[in-house]
Amino acid sequence: MSHVLYLTRNGLLEPLGQSQIWPYLRGLSTDYRITLISFEKLADQGDPVAMQKMCLQCVSHGIRWIPLQFRSQPRPWAPALAIPQLALVALWQWRRQPRPQLVHARSYVPASIALLLHRITGVPFIFDMRALWPEELITAGHLQRGSKLHRSLLWLERRCLQESSAVVSLTQAAVAYLMERYPRELAGQRIAVIPTCADLQRFQPAEQSPAGSLVIGCIGTVLSGWFLIDWLRAFFEAIARADPTARFELISRDAPAAILAALHPAPSWADRLLIKSAAPAEMPAIVQMHTASVMFFTGGLSKLGSSPTRMAEVLGCGRPVVANPGVGDVEQVVRQNRVGVLARGSSAAEMDVCVAELLELLQDPQLASRCRRTAEQLFSLESGTAAYRQLYTEKLC
Repeated sequence: MSHVLYLTRNGLLEPLGQSQIWPYLRGLSTDYRITLISFEKLADQGDPVAMQKMCLQCVSHGIRWIPLQFRSQPRPWAPALAIPQLALVALWQWRRQPRPQLVHARSYVPASIALLLHRITGVPFIFDMRALWPEELITAGHLQRGSKLHRSLLWLERRCLQESSAVVSLTQAAVAYLMERYPRELAGQRIAVIPTCADLQRFQPAEQSPAGSLVIGCIGTVLSGWFLIDWLRAFFEAIARADPTARFELISRDAPAAILAALHPAPSWADRLLIKSAAPAEMPAIVQMHTASVMFFTGGLSKLGSSPTRMAEVLGCGRPVVANPGVGDVEQVVRQNRVGVLARGSSAAEMDVCVAELLELLQDPQLASRCRRTAEQLFSLESGTAAYRQLYTEKLC
């Protein structure tokens, strides 16, 4: 059985790790021996029950898990400071038998280690970009364009695109941009588009649609610097104007007090707003109870490579999305499949139009089945796992 070393700076225990790392590894473990190195947040490492449960799951699937401690400070240097630690652990794994025959690097920091291993040992690696990270950092205000760190990240991006055995992008939009920016480096390169997928066995439509008032949901972080929380406020206010009984649920690991301070809800709907966190196992039932789910992200170059995880999960539950253009392939998916509405701006008039379109869409009796069908066609875990398995097979032959 071929040995794959999987490197990620995301934690296996955090929601993203549970939805976008573990399901793939679980499926791939039937065909490959996998060693996983991840960075776990302190709160997750401090939960002995969750840690023990995850360890047992890894053992049951033959996955060797090495959890390192995640640090977010100091910004913007924290990711760079993780490189020496990850390099030492990864190099030590190379000395163990059986040696890895392929390295799967999830995002840029792990890719820097994969590039180092490749140059030292010749082991091939997959550059799983996820998104255009340097541009995301600039948009979020964590990185200055033209700075020494920015130039270093662009150098790393160029080298990984050229020297990796394959590149994985979340969106077609990002591939088009990269082909234009790096035509020489990507000449003849194997590029696979694998969007963020959802476990559609978990995220399924409810047996019965919820009755009563509209429940407008929003799931995931809203304080990342990439989320347009002012748009979210404007949309909630437009819903409140259209339906005084509508309720709002914001499910996030962000601190509720910090969300309230940033969202600043109006008194007219503040008492109908619920902000709470939830465990990954609770999310399908929560999404099922939402009438629609809102996801507004900064657009432009930084988001060409983004494929919101929450979109796959919401559509899997048969619920429509409310989004904005300029984020990866989101607009194309929404328009071509009629599974949501797009807000063109954050003004009251523009949001009123968006709400009117949503209320009209909700009258379509085929909406739920169309959302589910779109999720199955584009975002199923099975198709994503099969795409990764094909890449592994190609590069290990």
